[in-house]
Amino acid sequence: MSTLAEELASFAAAALKEGVPEDVSASVRRRVLDVLGLCVAAHRLPTSAAAVEHVADQGGRPEATVIGLARQVPAAAAAFANGVLAHSLDYDDTHLPSVLHPSAGVVPAALAAGQAAGAHGRDVVAAIAVGLEVTVRLGMAGYDRELGNSVFFEHGQHATSICGAMGAAAAAALLYGLGEQGVLDALGVTASFAGGVIEANRTGGTVKRLHCGWAAQSGVAAAQLVRRGFTGPPTVLEGRFGFFQAFLRGQADLAAVTDGLGSRWAAPGIFFKPYPANHFVHTAIDAGARLRADGAPADPDRIASIELRVPAAVIRTIGEPIEVKRAPATGYQAQFSGPYAVATGLLGGTGLGAGLADFTDELAADPVRRAIMARVEVVPDAACDAIFPHQFPATVVVRDVEGREWRAEVTANRGGPQRPLTDDELGVKFTDNTRGRLSAETAEDVRAAALSLDALTDVGALLRPLAAFTA
Repeated sequence: MSTLAEELASFAAAALKEGVPEDVSASVRRRVLDVLGLCVAAHRLPTSAAAVEHVADQGGRPEATVIGLARQVPAAAAAFANGVLAHSLDYDDTHLPSVLHPSAGVVPAALAAGQAAGAHGRDVVAAIAVGLEVTVRLGMAGYDRELGNSVFFEHGQHATSICGAMGAAAAAALLYGLGEQGVLDALGVTASFAGGVIEANRTGGTVKRLHCGWAAQSGVAAAQLVRRGFTGPPTVLEGRFGFFQAFLRGQADLAAVTDGLGSRWAAPGIFFKPYPANHFVHTAIDAGARLRADGAPADPDRIASIELRVPAAVIRTIGEPIEVKRAPATGYQAQFSGPYAVATGLLGGTGLGAGLADFTDELAADPVRRAIMARVEVVPDAACDAIFPHQFPATVVVRDVEGREWRAEVTANRGGPQRPLTDDELGVKFTDNTRGRLSAETAEDVRAAALSLDALTDVGALLRPLAAFTA
């Protein structure tokens, strides 16, 4: 009888050989475009400069492109830097109900390994699809249906980083030509690299921005080590001292790993993010925008109170400690603040409704926003609990000083299967993310190359125009 990792490795090898369904391929190509735009946009952050400088200072063979760095670096280093960039704005895609961000770790790993190995774009697309599938299935193995939340999250662990490392390893192993056995060994090796603690979501710190970079680097490094002879245990997932015991204390849904494997693909159902903020606050932005359209007041002097009603499980991320969430010290903290999201919706934002320009240190300290946030209570809501975590619903109720009330309920996230982003909307996001760093011509060339990645014989053709910003 095959182990779980052996079944994943067999699936991965078959997907590379036979290709993936067109809807899966199309979804992957859109995600590559999304990630590249995020990598460009993230260069505005000091932590991004630190991550790029970190890899630029390292020696080694020039193999792969770091977005915004004029020279190539070793593949694992490129995967690290681009993974940090991809996740740093909290603008990367999300799978529900596992509540993890699959593409920000898998895509940078696959692009780095694919470029280093000279892989065809078709194989890169297939490898990314496999990596996303492995990431999501391991994340879902840690989803507790009775609890309605991720066991990883309950343990303080970042499933994005932990499961993403495993998905990145599967993708990289395929692109290095290691075959079924190589994927199996890469999963076994990477389990010893995977990690990520999520406390920064609550009380601050920028370490979370490293998590997808660490996942991507871990996956590529594991594949390289397997290529040089390292091996991993075939029982790495369900074994007595394996992945699920280590991270989930054995509380894992093993069927989630293999049920429908090869016939039911995760990629098309992963949610794109329309707004650069923690996904829990997106419906609060939408509800605030609906209230603005309905004539609700945005002048804090006219507002008596605001209730943000959300699933109980998200309050510790976006509503606690409430004094921090009502007065975020930085634009990064504002991305995890329910009160700030309501204020953004009420005041109106950029991009697709709330863009990068709406999450700055200056706006986080803006007196009007602070005054609105001071009136926001973040409270649990039973109706939202019934939907979470398949969606992140929210209801916002605004009461003015004269006793009038406005209410908006948003039960489905924009960017998911129920409210998908169109290609044009993804184009708006990509353009917004690359404006000021890429010329319009370069941006359009990159967009066209990403959306036709499966036809490229040289993955470097997609990445090399992003090595140095010209606009």
